[in-house]
Amino acid sequence: MRQPFFRWICLPFCLVSLLVLSGCGDEEAVERATSVRKAEVAPPVEAPPAELLASQRAFIEVSEKVTPTVVNIRAERVRDASRVHPLFEEFFGDLFRAPPTERRERSLGSGFILSEDGYILTNEHVVAGAEDIKVRLTDQRVFPGEVVGVDPKTDVAVLKIVPDDPLPMAVLGNSDRLRVGQWALAIGNPFGLDSTLTVGVISATGRANIGIEDYEDFIQTDASINPGNSGGPLLNIYGEVVGINTAIVASGQGIGFAIPINLASQIADQLITSGEVTRGWLGVGIQALDPGLAESFGLDRVTGALINKVLPETPAERAGLQRGDILLSFNGKEVRGVRELQLLVASTPIGSEVPVEVLRDGTAMTLQVEIAERRSEPRESIAGEPDDGWLGMQLQKAEKGLRVIAVEPGSIAAVSGVRNEDLLLAVNQQELESLQDLQRIRGELRPGRNVALLLQRGEAMLYLSLPIPRED
Repeated sequence: MRQPFFRWICLPFCLVSLLVLSGCGDEEAVERATSVRKAEVAPPVEAPPAELLASQRAFIEVSEKVTPTVVNIRAERVRDASRVHPLFEEFFGDLFRAPPTERRERSLGSGFILSEDGYILTNEHVVAGAEDIKVRLTDQRVFPGEVVGVDPKTDVAVLKIVPDDPLPMAVLGNSDRLRVGQWALAIGNPFGLDSTLTVGVISATGRANIGIEDYEDFIQTDASINPGNSGGPLLNIYGEVVGINTAIVASGQGIGFAIPINLASQIADQLITSGEVTRGWLGVGIQALDPGLAESFGLDRVTGALINKVLPETPAERAGLQRGDILLSFNGKEVRGVRELQLLVASTPIGSEVPVEVLRDGTAMTLQVEIAERRSEPRESIAGEPDDGWLGMQLQKAEKGLRVIAVEPGSIAAVSGVRNEDLLLAVNQQELESLQDLQRIRGELRPGRNVALLLQRGEAMLYLSLPIPRED
């Protein structure tokens, strides 16, 4: 009795199995017929656009011609690994002090060849503190590298190797001519992967206030830059080096920064010639403008750099620059902010006489200034009957200006950044010598407008813009 039942139950399963197996066989046969590329089978796209083919050929040519000039840099540092936490040393002395041991740290970076006799340009942070440097060429030859000079303020370094024969050299371009949207190619050794090419565009130029270096004028690119790319070249479509790949934004995708080659090559020339960098100096204190300050000084937009201090016996004083001047251009280049002005001045050869355009009391004028070598700024001495208060400040006569002896929390002064012990030196460019001066100036102010205060805080000078409340 169980056999028929078993037979009827098995029959459908056998039929289904046969159908499945036969279907699999057909599918496998079809897949084999279409997945194997044969010479007589035409490609899916027989005629790609000519523009794409031209770009592809350009990328290939740049890679083939420039890659031999890019090097791999391996730097080794020795660190003391025997130190324990300072609290243990303080309380237990030698009891927990381990015997001296060394820990070796290795870092990878890139660079490119500046001259056929072995000068190499890279980042300072790639070789900083290294006791042993190895430079590997694309033909796998390895040479010991010697640091010729470094400049931490711009993150530029020059190395030297002694090759057996002349080396291929990179061709330097002109980073001042870069435009947003141009092709950008990066070659380097990300994560130790030699001769890696990535492609993108120039995303922005003149990036500053990023907080990476003291002097910033970065090229921003979305060409992929990863650890190990540092020091490698950023190239244009002609294969010319337009920048040194330096940093990435860790929290972002496609945001990398490169040092413009015009700045880097200027630093490299000084390092090769003298082993150090000298920078131009103007002798002023400067600060950034905000919309309130710009309005107070008669500007219709936020641009330039505000001079809040002119040091004695400096190029600025000799040229006639004054506190309260707004520097609009330097040597023919527009000054868009403080960082840009600092870089322009620092990059100017010592002894050069350059024109500077300033806005003074609403009038534009051009002065000639002779740039000197940067030196340390001298310290200034700071010199004490309080008034009834103004904008939330309690003020007292000082040897120099009026001293802020109290700031009311939540007041206009507090919100605007005024602090206790600040010295109030001027209001709307009118210097203060007494409380009577302040009373006179206050009578001239228009409610609802901004007023510019010149403050001294320690050794620093700064302008603040405060709104004058309207009277009910």
